[in-house]
Amino acid sequence: MKKRTKIIILTLMIVLLGVTGYLNIVLNNSVQETNTNVSTSYFTSYRNDRESTRDQEILYYDAIIESESSTEAAIAAAEQAKLDLIEMMDKELAVEGLIKAQGFTDCVIAISDTSVNVVVQASTLTENEVAQISTIVTEQLGTSLRNIYVMFAE
Repeated sequence: MKKRTKIIILTLMIVLLGVTGYLNIVLNNSVQETNTNVSTSYFTSYRNDRESTRDQEILYYDAIIESESSTEAAIAAAEQAKLDLIEMMDKELAVEGLIKAQGFTDCVIAISDTSVNVVVQASTLTENEVAQISTIVTEQLGTSLRNIYVMFAE
């Protein structure tokens, strides 16, 4: 495939990603306007945004994997990145479930290379609750306590 064709395909993928982001914002704003519970809206909105972003990432990796013009190294890197993303999604789901099992109504986590952010639905958090959450994150993800940030949202 010619370099010009590759550039056109990459440009189209970037445009599609931008359109998807715009539609995601528009649709999430209309969903938020109909929700009366701000807290539920936050958790739902966060999950929808996260899922939409990840769907786009997976489509991007699949496009690289299926492209005839992709090199073996690019295909291997895309496959590994896709597997890493799926593994992170599984970890987030498991940790969120374990935190909810501690009696919290709702919870979302965000894992990055340097930290783990945990937001639970609560009006306040006691030291014991923060310790329970931190223990779950540490045991499940192997993250250092200093890299775990626990927050609450009503």
